[in-house]
Amino acid sequence: MPDFKELVRSVWDAAWNHGDPDALDAIVHPDYALENAESGNTSGLAELKVEVREMRAAIPDLRTTVDKIVVDNEDFAIFWSATGTFLNPLGDVPPTGRSLQTCGSVQGVLRDGRIIRERVTWDLTDDMLADLGAPRLRSAFEQARPQADFSEPTIDALKKFNRKFVTGVTVVTTTDSSGQPRGLTLSAYTPVSLDPPLVLVCVQKTSSTYPALFESDHLGINIIANTQRAVVDKFATKTDDKFSGLDWHAGPAGSPLIRGSAASMEAEIKERFQAKTHTVFIARVTHLEVSDLAPMLYVYMSGQFYDGASLKEL
Repeated sequence: MPDFKELVRSVWDAAWNHGDPDALDAIVHPDYALENAESGNTSGLAELKVEVREMRAAIPDLRTTVDKIVVDNEDFAIFWSATGTFLNPLGDVPPTGRSLQTCGSVQGVLRDGRIIRERVTWDLTDDMLADLGAPRLRSAFEQARPQADFSEPTIDALKKFNRKFVTGVTVVTTTDSSGQPRGLTLSAYTPVSLDPPLVLVCVQKTSSTYPALFESDHLGINIIANTQRAVVDKFATKTDDKFSGLDWHAGPAGSPLIRGSAASMEAEIKERFQAKTHTVFIARVTHLEVSDLAPMLYVYMSGQFYDGASLKEL
């Protein structure tokens, strides 16, 4: 029978590099438990196998290597490295097409020559996605940490609260993999800081623009002027050709910037954070265009647009 180190390397290769997670049965104890040091959650062998299959499907060229194994009586540590390309969706996270090159370690305990407990400080799903330019995403098998028993407000109560808010109107733009311009009307824009120059937009995952925006390195943010009501209506639709007949030009990195806007910027996407049905994008401003035109305002209470200069309804 092969020794522990030889068996680990063989099983690891079969599971992670050749897509056979059942190979783990040869080295894992029936009472196996996997602890995530960051979340404090514990899972079993069945959940680990699911994670292997999901990661292999999302990163089909995934290649992992066991770099070193240290064994001290019943305690052990495995040091590994991995490469691959995020080519297919992982859950509801679209692929970024980016390459992975990372490493990590596992500490564990043996019983009767098999692994009965492992502790990871590097989350195979969450941290790998972060390295690939994707948002943080907890593994499918992880349970949420215990939460205080607070009752959530109703949707009607939230709508009543939001109706007290007044906001500007933006059109967020990008280009898809074929170079076609994409965009959507958005009020969820916020300046984050002046130094460094960071901004935030929040986009619903069901938007037709979302896949292109998620895959892109840059985005455009156009603050709509009080003369551009037709632009707002066009980008609020789901038509595939929102840019037809529109006067726009490409920013330095290619993001569509709409002429006649009160202001336009181009920004490099730095972070993507999952927020249930939405993704929050944090971007660093790289280009600005500011005009003398007044912006358009939107009042949730009335559901109407207003001229930012005269405050008259548009």
